[in-house]
Amino acid sequence: MSLPRVGSLETFLSVPTEGERSRRGSIDSLTPSVRPRRLSFNPLPESWDPVIAREIDHPAPTIGAFEVPQWKRMVQIVCAVIYCLFAAGVVFGYAALKPVLKRTGAYQETCEGNDMCVEIRLNLMFTVAAVVTNVAALPVGAILDHYGPQVCGVLGALCLAIGALFMAFAERVQFDALLPGYLFLALGGPFTYISSFQLSNAFPQHSGFILALLTGAFDASSALFLLYRIVFEQSGGAFGLEKFFLAYLIVPVVIIVMQLTILPRQSYKTVGEMIVDYEAPASRGPLNSGAAGADDQVDEETALLQEAQRQERQELNENIAHEIEELLGTETADKQAQREEQTNNKSGVWGVMHNRPALQQIRSPWFILICLFTVVQMTRINYFVATIRVQYIAILGSVEKAAQINNFFDLALPLGGIISIPFIGVILDRTSTVVVLTILATVATAIGVLGSLPFEWAAYANICLFVLYRPFYYTAVSDYSAKVFGFQTFGTVYGLIICLAGLLNFSQSGLDYLFHDTFGGNPIPVNVILLSLGLAIGICLVTFVAFQVRRLRKRDAGYTNGREH
Repeated sequence: MSLPRVGSLETFLSVPTEGERSRRGSIDSLTPSVRPRRLSFNPLPESWDPVIAREIDHPAPTIGAFEVPQWKRMVQIVCAVIYCLFAAGVVFGYAALKPVLKRTGAYQETCEGNDMCVEIRLNLMFTVAAVVTNVAALPVGAILDHYGPQVCGVLGALCLAIGALFMAFAERVQFDALLPGYLFLALGGPFTYISSFQLSNAFPQHSGFILALLTGAFDASSALFLLYRIVFEQSGGAFGLEKFFLAYLIVPVVIIVMQLTILPRQSYKTVGEMIVDYEAPASRGPLNSGAAGADDQVDEETALLQEAQRQERQELNENIAHEIEELLGTETADKQAQREEQTNNKSGVWGVMHNRPALQQIRSPWFILICLFTVVQMTRINYFVATIRVQYIAILGSVEKAAQINNFFDLALPLGGIISIPFIGVILDRTSTVVVLTILATVATAIGVLGSLPFEWAAYANICLFVLYRPFYYTAVSDYSAKVFGFQTFGTVYGLIICLAGLLNFSQSGLDYLFHDTFGGNPIPVNVILLSLGLAIGICLVTFVAFQVRRLRKRDAGYTNGREH
């Protein structure tokens, strides 16, 4: 599972040069006016499509937060959190929905009662949904940049409605409606979730907290199917799929109503754009220097009219500047840039591939290694979500214990995402990228080992690590992409990583075949294969990055000594 997880929708464009990458001793060495850069989710780089590039440089119109009443911005954020909670990542509650699907006879006729066939067909349904979720991030990013969040939100709601209808009437139709139904539910997630990111700019001083709320809502949304399974079991199966998904149609209807009434049609301006407006208020308004030079050629009445117009524009500029200052606080752009510079320097890799063509970035080991690592880890994560119950039935030899572990996992999955939010930011901001990658590789190995041990305590320990590791991993990959490759090509590079990892998730069908057929229902060989691949690639990735960081530090130290002499 993955969707873009970011901590900020803009950054200060301090492009490092050769020998001066990002370890400048002072922010004063930068050009006095450094224009901030928006984070674009558009998958096409400028060098590949200059026409689209020009449009992205001037994307869908944006609006300053100070132009919208505070109460309305607060209501917008509450609305976004609510609809993300019910729509953003519901398909990843598959482990909770799967027992319900089996009890309602999903694929029983198609598979003629063959349990292994039913298992593989259901897992394929989830695999397709996971792939679509990741691949959809590319077109969603382009639509968001071109047409704004309202269009994205409405399209997402329509996808959710179509998916719910397919799922509701799956038992009545003569074709496989579960697969397209779950696919459309998955497609609605990126449209609703990614388009909500811009709301973090509604209150720039609290943007991190707002993004944390949205991310928490995304993680918690997987609990929806858990709640449904509880209701299904308590009702003795009376509240079936048709009733649930027809009731779920309320969600896309409410989202459309929210989008057309309270939520913004245009994205809010980023912090950087607001700071530019704040520090250059005089540039606003049609002040014409040529008009000033012609003052001595007009009569007294015209001169008085021009003076009145100047005073009116000046008052307007002062009012706007005051509103922006209240919104952003008194911190200057230099202070914000300096704080971000300090955070970036801690990473050790900031700017290493910035300002390079996207194709050159994609061909580099920086991209290839993180892409391979992401492919393996995403496959492991989604495969575990899809097969947790049948794995532990085989490992522990007990259906009852496996069901208890599955129930614990259904509850821990959304809670783990919420609990880990504050710690993820601290780790990424205060540690180097080498340390972060080492943690990723180490914890992934520990999860693989615990997942292969035939002990109940190991199963619970495995789940606890897994639910904390999952959100940290995806956030760390997006953080790595931004720091290494830069925001200018973020949509292309990060989108390609997630897209490739998503497409290669189709390998889960092959893993299912190995698990059920080749290895006779024993999950440990498959787990060991995935563990070994992840460990080998993780060691290569950490070693490469550590070597490059050391080399860059030596180069920067030599550059600094050269300047001193």
